[in-house]
Formats: sequence, structure tokens, C-alpha cells
Amino acid sequence: MDTTQSVVERSAIKKVAIRLVPFVALMFFINYLDRTAISFAGPNGMNKDLALSAAQFGFASGVFFIGYILLEVPSNLALHKFGARRWLARIMVSWGIVSLVFTWVGNVDQLYVLRFILGVAEAGFFPGAILFLSLWVPAKHRSKILALFYLAQPLTTVIGAPLAGALIQQHGVFFGLEGWRFMFFGVAIPAIVIGVISWFYLADSPAKAKWLTSEEKTWLTGALAKEKEATAASNKHVSVRTVFGNGRVWMLSLIYFGFIYGLYALGFFLPTIIKGFESQFGTKFDVFQQGLITAIPYLPAAVALYFWSRDATKRGVKTWHIALPALTGAVSIPLALFAGSPAATIAVITITAMSIFAALPNFWTVPTQFLTGAAAAAGIALINTVGNLAGFSAGYITGWLKDWTGSYTAPLFVVGGFMLLSSILMVVLSRRGKASDGIPAEALDPAGAGHHAEP
Repeated sequence: MDTTQSVVERSAIKKVAIRLVPFVALMFFINYLDRTAISFAGPNGMNKDLALSAAQFGFASGVFFIGYILLEVPSNLALHKFGARRWLARIMVSWGIVSLVFTWVGNVDQLYVLRFILGVAEAGFFPGAILFLSLWVPAKHRSKILALFYLAQPLTTVIGAPLAGALIQQHGVFFGLEGWRFMFFGVAIPAIVIGVISWFYLADSPAKAKWLTSEEKTWLTGALAKEKEATAASNKHVSVRTVFGNGRVWMLSLIYFGFIYGLYALGFFLPTIIKGFESQFGTKFDVFQQGLITAIPYLPAAVALYFWSRDATKRGVKTWHIALPALTGAVSIPLALFAGSPAATIAVITITAMSIFAALPNFWTVPTQFLTGAAAAAGIALINTVGNLAGFSAGYITGWLKDWTGSYTAPLFVVGGFMLLSSILMVVLSRRGKASDGIPAEALDPAGAGHHAEP
């Protein structure tokens, strides 16, 4: 019986990994490319054509997250109510249409408005995708599945940066558009197309998946139901309302803030830093070469993500699977300031990117250990909302400090400081819960094991 169940289990998880994860990862790939397209457009014509300072570019990059934050929790609750298939498809088509309008942006004010609306349109996608995948696999397989999903983010830059560079080089070739405008056009169309396809391709639950056998449906549905009952029983006081007063949710939100600050400080400004190599080191790279250099840190990051998460799946996610990469990133990023060549600078930044991406998929296995149902939707959305405040902060503060100081010295030390804070908070959170070996739900409660938020 156990052998039969093991065969069914392996078959079911494999089908989910092959059928769902690549498609949802593709959606995430397009999502991240659309929101960071501005980082490629800025130093390659947009900043000059729209007369943007570094602070204005940083604000335009970051104002996206204000709209995103305002609609984040409501959007994820709507996903829980209407179903992931419909809601994720709706989100994707919406942001694709908004992204398309960037092709014709005329001034800084229009840029601010469009970035804000893009955030509104995208709100709920990432936590919705995390929740969607979490509803398909039991906890012991979740780290592996989320790691495969998360591979899309570094690979977005590995593939997307050279792609963006190639599109930008098509200056005036299509409809007479400047290269950076055509790049916006080129990355918007896939969002609309894949959004429509996702409506028909995705299924809301294992029970509705035609590509699973009856035995696989039964095993997945039963395993998930059993896990949900156990989670609900051990955390019976954690509801949608009390999520907002739950100490561990807020602590995880602050930890995530540090990771996202580092992620978007690099994401938005790395192409600009690379373009600055010309004046700093006397080098000369064309737009496509700049795209290739931008991609360099993210391929090792994808490898680190895969193998670090594989180890976490094998051992079970431990505190150090999250805290150690955060510490490594905190130490490495300021070292980029002392590199004496483009190659050395990129090498140090690569270590930082590897650190961030090694930690993130393991981090997202934690919230669903103590949240379920609508509370999980609200909790994941809240953590992502607070974290995405860093998306706004990273863009604006980095640009403002660059304008104020004339260099990226202070901004990179700020990145290191926030990542160090994430590492410290992860250790504090674990120790407060008396977790010496791992991160069980009760061990994450800063108030002590067994404590639950009161209704």
C-alpha cells in the first residue's frame, strides 16, 4: 500500500511540476520583465528624451509599488473568492494593456501615472501565484515547486536583458519608434497573449485537473485536505482579520522587506551602473553588450537558487537556509564599491544576486506553515505588500542618494544594511520560537510557542 501510494505521489508531483510550474513561471517571467523594462529604457534613451534626473527615474521606478500595494490584499482575497485561473488571467491581460501604453509616454508626469497604474494592474499577481502553487502541493514538496517557479525571476534578466537590448537597437525600424519605445511595445504583447491562454490552460484545483488520473487526484486532494485541517487546528485563531495583528506575519514582512530592497536596487539600477563603466573605467559597450553584462549575475543566481532550494527540500527548510544568504548579500554588496574593474564589480554583484535568489523561495515556504484558506491569502499578500514598500524605497532612495552624493557608494551601503537586518531578524524570529533545527509553525511565533492572535 505504501509503495503504491509512493508511486502515485511521485507521479502527481511530477505532473504538477511539468504541467503547471513552467507555465506559471512563464507568467512570472513576463511579469518581472514588464515591471523592470524601465530599467533598460532609462539609460538607453528614455531618461534623455524625457529629461529625467536620477531621482525622477528612481521615483518612476518605485511609484509602481504604491499602486501595487494599495490593491495587493484586496486582489488576493478576490483571487481566493473567484479562483486563481480567472483572477490571474485578468491581472495579466490588464497589465499587458497598460504596458503597451508606455510605448507612447510623452513626459515625466505621464510616466509617473502609467507606472502607478501598472502597479494597480499587477497587484496580487505574485502572491496569487505563490498561493496558487501552494494549493497544488503538500508542504514537503513546496520548497522544490516554489524554487522551480522562482527560477523565472533570475532567468528573466538572463534572457530578458539581452532581449531588451536587441529590441532597443531597433531604433526607428518599426513605426518610426525610438528603440526604448519599441522595447516597451515588444514586452507588452506577450503579457496579453499569455494572459488569454492562461484562462483556458490553468485549473483551480487538483480535483478539476483533467490531466491527473483519478488516483493522483485522490492522493493530492486528500493530502492537501489533511494538511489544511492540521494547519487550521493548530492555528485556529488565525483568521483574515487577525492576520493583521499576528506578530510572526509582521516579522516575516520585515525580513522580506530587506530581500526586496536588495532585489530592486539591483534590478532598477544595474543597467545604469553598467552604462557608467564608460566614464568610470573607460570602457565602451553597445546596448546589446550592456544587456549581456546585465544578465551575467543572474545565471549563477539561478543555479544557486536551484541547488540551495534542493538542499532545503532534502533537509527541510532551516533558519540558516534564509539567514545565511541574507548575511552573505549584506557583506558582498558594499564590496562592489572597491572593485577596480568592470569584471570585479560584476563578480561581487553576482554574489549578491546569488544570495538574494537562494533565500527567496525558501522564505516563501514559511507563511503557509501557519496560515490556511483566506488567512493564507491575506497573510501572503500582507507580507508581499510590506516587502514591496522596499520596491518603492529602493528605487527612490537609490536615485535620490545618487543625485545627492554623486555616486552609488551610499546607496549600496544602504542595500547591505537592509539585507543584514533581514538576516538578524530571521535568527531572532527562530530563537524566540526556540527553533534550533528548523522553522516549524509554532517556532516562528515571536511571542512563544503555542501563542495565537486572538479574534
